Amino acid sequence: MPNGTENPDLKIAQSVTPKHIDEIADKLQLSSTDIEHFGKYKAKLPLNYIDEEKVKKANMVLVTAITPTPAGEGKTTTSVGLTDGLNRIGKKTTAVLREPSLGPVFGIKGGATGGGYSQVIPMEDINLHFTGDFSAVEKANNLLSALISNNVQSKSRNLGIDPRTVTWRWSMDMNDRSLRHIVSGLGGKTGGFMRESGFDITAASEIMAILCLAKDLSDLKERIANIYIGDTFKGEAIYARDLNAQGAMAALLKDAIKPNLVQTLEGNPAIIHGGPFANIAQGTNTLIATKMGLSLSDYIVTEAGFGADLGAEKFFNIKCRAGGISPKAVVLVATIRALKYHGGVSKDELTHPNLDAVTKGISNLDKHVENLTRFGVPVVVAINKFASDTDEEIEFIKSHCAELGVPVSLADGWSKGGEGTEDLARQVVKAVESCAGEFVPTYDLKSSIKEKIEAIASDIYGATSISYTAAANSILKRAGQLGMDDLPICMAKTQSSLSDDAKSIGRPRDFALTVREVEIASGAGFIIPITGKMLRMPDLPATPAAEHIDIDKEGNISGLF
Repeated sequence: MPNGTENPDLKIAQSVTPKHIDEIADKLQLSSTDIEHFGKYKAKLPLNYIDEEKVKKANMVLVTAITPTPAGEGKTTTSVGLTDGLNRIGKKTTAVLREPSLGPVFGIKGGATGGGYSQVIPMEDINLHFTGDFSAVEKANNLLSALISNNVQSKSRNLGIDPRTVTWRWSMDMNDRSLRHIVSGLGGKTGGFMRESGFDITAASEIMAILCLAKDLSDLKERIANIYIGDTFKGEAIYARDLNAQGAMAALLKDAIKPNLVQTLEGNPAIIHGGPFANIAQGTNTLIATKMGLSLSDYIVTEAGFGADLGAEKFFNIKCRAGGISPKAVVLVATIRALKYHGGVSKDELTHPNLDAVTKGISNLDKHVENLTRFGVPVVVAINKFASDTDEEIEFIKSHCAELGVPVSLADGWSKGGEGTEDLARQVVKAVESCAGEFVPTYDLKSSIKEKIEAIASDIYGATSISYTAAANSILKRAGQLGMDDLPICMAKTQSSLSDDAKSIGRPRDFALTVREVEIASGAGFIIPITGKMLRMPDLPATPAAEHIDIDKEGNISGLF
């Protein structure tokens, strides 16, 4: 990837004429009448094409990364490049990825369609409204909010909900710090009861987490019914089913539950569906999309958000358990720039040669390799190549991985597309063929909630002790009273460190982890311990990306990346 601030991804994406979506469907042995068209280059896939027998036989490859840095590691670029590389060596492969959120697109991070010559297209559509899935999630979320407010105000059907206990929040797919904490119900009697609330970005909504774990429409509706809202004045739990909310909410999601078919720049199939945050939810595409890809391909390449301590851990312990699936190989993406950052180099100096910093930062890669090895699935390290990388730095990482006994490949998908990832593809095929069985979970679901939290904190993060605030202990007690002790754990933690301190780079050791809050996500089916300062509604930077996006009179978009 070039140095400097130039970002030619949009220009590259617009230089390729996409194939008609019927041609992409044909690669999956689907006819034009088998798919639901959204114009020429996008389509929805009906759920009846999921075949559980084929799911068991196909090969799933999970792409994850070392601890993220401000420079970015390129998981999606590697995922798309690997998909093209596998197809180039004769493996029928589909990329299965998350949908981008508008918040980061208009904020600081940008889109999530890969980069360079390893992208999914149509890039503009995918990064903006796409097929309306996020909008449907947002509307379903806010319908429940409206029903809660209406019931509190109602005289004839009042359930006695104590507004002070309501944990359900509003949702919007945009970054706006002013909406994190609000007071609703102003305006006297006609405005309802006042209560403290707030907005979460749509990717952080429990509805998104539910959509991404649901097996079908019936399961989706049942999970929505199980959403815990709060308590009555008598201390009785209230769920979405008590408001008869699940039918209408599921109706809003009837099309959003269907996976979206698009393509890579090289014309290979890509299924993009769902987009939960990885530091507050499970951080991976829908289970339905994963099984759809496995039903229609010999290989799929999917990814889990942020570093392996968040996305991959949740992929194994939550998603794989929920769906009865297991990867046959894991690709750990690392960049020399990121290793320098974890070695103490500032963001502005990452393009300068610095083998000493790479040597210091390699401990972060070591910990992630160690963690992934615990799951019992073969691991391949992918060095995502940048123009500033030196031969000396590359050879050091290769030699270090050889000492760890882990295969490694230099991936140049950004500059060369599938041609630049053929070696990685061959390494992945070897890993898949060597896979001896299914993954080993981090904890037993029958363990107590605190035992499960401690297993993740000690084994995955490396924490030596854990403390709980009084507020966290109170909710854990409530979860036990509601019979939720056997749910998996979805840790909310900063993505910037293996610890709960975002400034602690490299491989932190001898640190204590503090669980300050706990949330019950009974619809999604997990408990969320919250550590550090987690934001479910991000803010915009001083100069948002939105200020650089424009459209001309012909409808051509510029400034999107």
